[in-house]
Amino acid sequence: MMDLADLYRDVIVDHNKKPRNFGRLEQFNRDSEGNNPLCGDRLHIFIDVESDLIRDIRFEGKGCAISTASASLMTEAVKGKSLAEVRHLFGEVHDMLTRHDAPVPADLGKLAALSGVREFPARVKCASLCWHTLNAALARDAAPVTTE
Repeated sequence: MMDLADLYRDVIVDHNKKPRNFGRLEQFNRDSEGNNPLCGDRLHIFIDVESDLIRDIRFEGKGCAISTASASLMTEAVKGKSLAEVRHLFGEVHDMLTRHDAPVPADLGKLAALSGVREFPARVKCASLCWHTLNAALARDAAPVTTE
């Protein structure tokens, strides 16, 4: 029987090798750039928001497996959600990544795969970069996001 850690690892590997929603979004009304200078993760998030809903979202850039997989998983999770739902999801993911004792919410779906990252504190910044960049884009904050 497959161990839960193996399943999570498989999700990360899959989303790194075949990232979903990768590439520039041609029509967008919000975007932001993020980077993690210590490990070299760089990404640009493009979002099309209409009537308080994320109609479409894509990302481009280069990064480690965790960074790429997290961005891929994030774009799948937030597409079609309201901005309030996205803020709530950010809080759940942030707690899961930064609090070692935080339970993994049952409603996270594939995002739960990121819970393994908290065992490696130096990699939390890799997994959270896309989420902070998403928040900056939604807030229309023009300053580039950095996790350092």
